[in-house]
Amino acid sequence: MSPLRPPMIAHTLDDLRRVRESMAGTVAVVPTMGALHEGHRTHMRRARQLADHVIVTVFVNPLQFRPGEDFEAYPRTLEADAAACAEEGVDVVFAPSEAELYPRGRDAVTRVIPGPAGDLFEGASRPGFFTGVLTVVAKLLRLTRAHIATFGEKDYQQLAMVRRMVDDLHLGVHIEAIPTVRESDGLAQSSRNVYLSAAERASALAIPRAIRVAQSSPQPLAAAQKVLEAEPGLRVDYVAVTAPDLEPAPSDGEGRLLIAAFAGSTRLIDNAAVGVGAAWRTAEPDGDETMTSSTYAEASSDPVDLNRRTTHIGDRDA
Repeated sequence: MSPLRPPMIAHTLDDLRRVRESMAGTVAVVPTMGALHEGHRTHMRRARQLADHVIVTVFVNPLQFRPGEDFEAYPRTLEADAAACAEEGVDVVFAPSEAELYPRGRDAVTRVIPGPAGDLFEGASRPGFFTGVLTVVAKLLRLTRAHIATFGEKDYQQLAMVRRMVDDLHLGVHIEAIPTVRESDGLAQSSRNVYLSAAERASALAIPRAIRVAQSSPQPLAAAQKVLEAEPGLRVDYVAVTAPDLEPAPSDGEGRLLIAAFAGSTRLIDNAAVGVGAAWRTAEPDGDETMTSSTYAEASSDPVDLNRRTTHIGDRDA
C-alpha cells in the first residue's frame, strides 16, 4: 500500500495564491471550521468526484460567534484534520490565522449583509450570525477561486443563504448540497456532539424522532412540536416549517422542517423535507438507512436540487 500523500498546508494568502496558480482544471472548495468528522469526509469525496483539485479550508470564524458562545472552546485539531484530508486525497488545506484573513481586525472588516432572510431562525437566535458566515464564505470563494463549493444540508438555512448570496452577487460558483450524515442512532453528525453526556445524547435523540414523526403527518409542525415538548431534557430554541426556499410554508405541498434545541448547554440543529397537507400522502415511504459517505457516493452523481425532492430521515437528503 503506497503511503498517503499529505496535502499542502497553506497558512498565508501568498501560500494559497502560489499553489492555486499551479492548479489546472476545476477546483472544488470544502469550507470547514475544522474538527473534521465523517460528515466532512463526505464533502471531500463528493468534491473529488466533481473537480480536478480539492481545497479544504480550516478556519474558526470569529465573526459568526456571539459573546458567550463557544469560540474559544471550539475544537482546533489541525494535525488530525490534515491527516483526514490526506486520507481523502485533498490537495491543499488552507488554514489561515485570524490576522491573515482579517488583517485590519474583525471589527473593521467589510461585511456581507444577508437581507431579511438572515434575521429568521438561526439569525433570530444568533443575531449577526449570517453576516459573519456570508462574509467569510465570500472571502474564501474569492481567495480559492473555486468553481464548486460544498455545503451541508444539515445547516439548511446556511446553505440557502449561501446560494442566495452567490446568485445575488453573481459569483459564478456552483454550490453543491451534501446530504446530512447521521450517527447510527440517527443524530446528525456535528463537531458539537462531543460535548454531549450520555444523558444529554439520549435527550437529543428526540430531534431525529420528531423528524420521523413529522414526515408521517399532514401537520408536520404540530407533530414535531409534540415530540420535542415531551422530552424534558431538551430545551427547544425554535421549530418551524417553511417552503424549501425558506419562504412561508405552503398550505399543501413540500416544506422544510427546521429544528434547533439545547441538550444541556449544547445547541443542536437539524432539518428535513416534509409534506404539508395532502402532499404528505404522496411522499416516499420512510427509510431506516443511516446516511453514510459510502451510500452517498453510490447514490449521488448529480447536483442536489433542494426545491424538487421530498425525502426522509435516513434517506440521503435528510
